[in-house]
Amino acid sequence: MPRRLSRARPGLPLPPPPAGLLLLACLLLPLPPGARSLGLYSPSDPMALLGADSLERSVFNSSSAWVVEFYASWCGHCMQFAPTWKELARDVKDWRPAVMLGAIDCAEMTNQKICSEFKITGYPTLKFFKPFSRKPDDGIRLLHHGDGIQSLRESIIANIERSEDAWPPACPPLEAFSAPELRGFFQANSVAYLALIFEKEDSFLGREVTLDMVQFDNIAVRRVLNSNEELVKIFNVTTFPSAFLVFSNGSCSHIPVEGDSRPFYRNFLRRLPGVYRGGSFRPTVKPTVEPKTTPALWKVADRKKLYMADLESAILYTLRMEAARFLFLDKERLSALKQYVAVLVKYFPGRLVVMNYLRNLDRWLGPRTNVSQSEWEEALRNKKEEPYARLPETPTWVGCQGSKPEFRGYPCSLWTLFHLLTVQEALLSPRFIPQSQVLPTMRGYIHYFFGCRECADHFEGMAAESMDRVRNKDGAILWLWSRHNRVNARLAGTNSDDPKFRKIQWPPRDLCWSCQLTINGRRMWDEREILRFFKSHFSRSNIYLDFLNRERGPPGRRGRDVEERGLAAEGNLEEGEGEKGRAAEEEFEEEAKRTAKPERSRAEKKRSGSDRLGSPELHKPSIIKMVKSTKAKEPEDDIVDLDSFSEQHYKSKALKAAAQASDRHRRSRRDTGLVLMEDESHQSFDYDAVWERLKRKGLRAQEIMSALEEEVDKDAGLTLRRSQWLRLLGIGFSRLDVSLCIVLYILSSMCLLGMYTFFRMRMRYRKGRPGFPLA
Repeated sequence: MPRRLSRARPGLPLPPPPAGLLLLACLLLPLPPGARSLGLYSPSDPMALLGADSLERSVFNSSSAWVVEFYASWCGHCMQFAPTWKELARDVKDWRPAVMLGAIDCAEMTNQKICSEFKITGYPTLKFFKPFSRKPDDGIRLLHHGDGIQSLRESIIANIERSEDAWPPACPPLEAFSAPELRGFFQANSVAYLALIFEKEDSFLGREVTLDMVQFDNIAVRRVLNSNEELVKIFNVTTFPSAFLVFSNGSCSHIPVEGDSRPFYRNFLRRLPGVYRGGSFRPTVKPTVEPKTTPALWKVADRKKLYMADLESAILYTLRMEAARFLFLDKERLSALKQYVAVLVKYFPGRLVVMNYLRNLDRWLGPRTNVSQSEWEEALRNKKEEPYARLPETPTWVGCQGSKPEFRGYPCSLWTLFHLLTVQEALLSPRFIPQSQVLPTMRGYIHYFFGCRECADHFEGMAAESMDRVRNKDGAILWLWSRHNRVNARLAGTNSDDPKFRKIQWPPRDLCWSCQLTINGRRMWDEREILRFFKSHFSRSNIYLDFLNRERGPPGRRGRDVEERGLAAEGNLEEGEGEKGRAAEEEFEEEAKRTAKPERSRAEKKRSGSDRLGSPELHKPSIIKMVKSTKAKEPEDDIVDLDSFSEQHYKSKALKAAAQASDRHRRSRRDTGLVLMEDESHQSFDYDAVWERLKRKGLRAQEIMSALEEEVDKDAGLTLRRSQWLRLLGIGFSRLDVSLCIVLYILSSMCLLGMYTFFRMRMRYRKGRPGFPLA
């Protein structure tokens, strides 16, 4: 080939593209702005949005190399990374079909199983799959430095070059070009142009431009290293990078560089006459999934309240999503899980049906040294044979609901759960055990299970810094509060900050006006008031049952679950109490039979409050005999179906045999109506007379059941102990009522004292006047 080559002349206009390109162009067109999103991405993004049913179908046995992001829509770091992944998808969209990008939301419960099969234990995780991959283990963890797309592009190219045994058919060669290849290039390739990019060995420019031109025909791009002295001398290259355009007639021209070389080279080559976008290679399937669920209806929540739905959803997600990601649980990870479940059993003030579930899980975990994923999933399953021990199937966010599905949710509920546990520990645990058990448990759970690994690293840094200096349980409350505020300050204004629920320093003044002090223009916190507020806000009496999903039976009462609900642990049967509980229950039924009366009319039911929900069937639970299990070795218990009345009735010894009943509902002061039970023969017993007789005494629901216990024990009338009579003095009066009485008493005493002083002074004054008649 001669040393001096003539300059090319401008050619004719571009030929019209083939008709086959119209389909590819349609696939690349963005969707309307109103297109619904899937997790952090939408169908308008130039990537494949994958699901459990399309991931394997798209990635395995594909002629394309795939790069898939496994993420969780609630993960703060995933939200920060999402713009980078979108930018990368737009930047390399012309690398298709040689390289395909995809994303799957592992926070979706339907995707949890497939993400676990691909061994995803943290978010976000990027995996590269070479062409014709066949199993999840073929995925290669894609490492990148920082949030820039340059390192991601380079990692993708490096992995493609390692796939020599499975090269993408649509991808041209990426290795360095040589002088012998140049001499016979146009005889072996029917193209009009050959673009040569001279670069240093560690440069990725030539390979990036080569992939940028994958979809364009009638041109080829090759890279030439600066170490190739022969070609460098032929083209007289003195600076790197440099580019030359070689024509099929043997002439060539230098391509001048203006600004950023990659976009300039790419645009220059695409505008050449005769170069057009081709459609030789296209994906065989459309790897985009459509949204399957409609957005949840907005739930109006009061931020002064805690919602049991949020707390139970946090437990559900930690056990069935986070802990279920691992193929095996053993050693430190299993120990952290055991400690987490044990703390929930000890301090979580949950519904009885949930507490039974957690106790069963705690007993199941106790003797085990390793747990496989299948064993863990089986242990977590709600079993039909145990209707009295269940966990909700799907999470429901109320106080933690965000303006979009990806905001708040699980992280918010997890913070709320651990705040609640620290407060309950301070209120309930013995004082002679000063150290907190909840904080180390939270640290272990986040370290081993929390999916957002960057978030977990941040928390571990805070824990290593000062958690060991926490001396008591009140200190644990304050430590978690201050670290939560530190996290809020770090994340305020970032992509994970919900625009409608901004991350603030908590609690705000409208929740606790006395918690913040302003001294010399500086805002300061009063830790004593913080403790007081936390122990009130995260108390059991401030937990509401609104929006709870009822798996069966009528919807539960909405409102506060107050003092009529004791510790869930108190409702459980202790060993050896089964026979005593059944005997007490039989005596209770005999009392009911003595006062039984014919079926009442609907009007009478309405007057007694038994038909509040509008359906007479709602208040007809039944006692179902459970057959004694030889495997479990538990006494035969009477399981009471509690679809229509509260847990309150079953806290006394008279109904302890029904402690493991399913879906227990609470009874408030207003909800003390009729309760009907049916035995195996469906004979109706009316407990209304028993209940109403004691209610007329002025007792509340909890005290009525205590009185019923005494009535059964004595077999004669209502006989309360002296301590109970003393408690009756305060029945029906709240703390405000008592406080007002005390204030009125003090004021009346002061008035009497003032009147006495006035008349006494007046008498002395009159006695001193002359002419005052003496007695």
